[in-house]
Amino acid sequence: MKVYIGKDKADMAQHAADMAAEKIRKAIADNGEARIIVATGASQFEFLEALVKEPDIDWTKVTGFHLDEYVGIPVTHKASFRGYMRERFVAKTPQPLKVFNEVNGEAADPDAEIDRLEKLIRVAPIDVACIGFGENGHIAFNDPPADIDTNRAYKVVPLDEKCRMQQVGEGWFPDLAAVPTHAFSMTVKQILWAKSIVCTCPDSRKADAVKGSLEGPVTNMCPGSLLQLHPDCGVFIDPPAAAKLTK
Repeated sequence: MKVYIGKDKADMAQHAADMAAEKIRKAIADNGEARIIVATGASQFEFLEALVKEPDIDWTKVTGFHLDEYVGIPVTHKASFRGYMRERFVAKTPQPLKVFNEVNGEAADPDAEIDRLEKLIRVAPIDVACIGFGENGHIAFNDPPADIDTNRAYKVVPLDEKCRMQQVGEGWFPDLAAVPTHAFSMTVKQILWAKSIVCTCPDSRKADAVKGSLEGPVTNMCPGSLLQLHPDCGVFIDPPAAAKLTK
């Protein structure tokens, strides 16, 4: 794991985008295509803005997946991650993506939706997963204690109260009662199977999660710590997020 502490949020995001873009270009050069995972949330605003401006990426050769979606949320809801991806990533790339595979939170049959996504993502390896840490240390919606044994690509997971309160704090929902209790989430193993991982995590409210993920023991009680096991992982943070690091 390599850690970069940016001068500020914009510097952090640019360096993260540089790493992701390098991996995407290499995958296209080597394989004729790139397969990527892209995260949502307030922590990814600056990163995605920088990524779509990276030069010399043929986006028509890029297949994308996103990490998670609330169960039962329509795409028109301001908290919908499908809506977020369409607005902040899919619509912003200079050329249309080859395809972007959405998680349908309104699927009538969740098991069938998971089967559909798994077939799509297992066609070929993921070249780069662009993710973040939640305030409780989660990656995707794998709240502690995260399931680190399943080999499924996605599953429906319960959301703990700290995770749900983060969504309220970021302004996606008016109060805790409005936040769904379950979500479709990419699993920990599926994330770790990516060839490279770019993790972007700004803000002081993430400082405990950053410390636990980077300096704590590897444990499913802090899912971000499992990135310590990955052979090609870059973690990009700003000074407020780094405030509690001691190493």
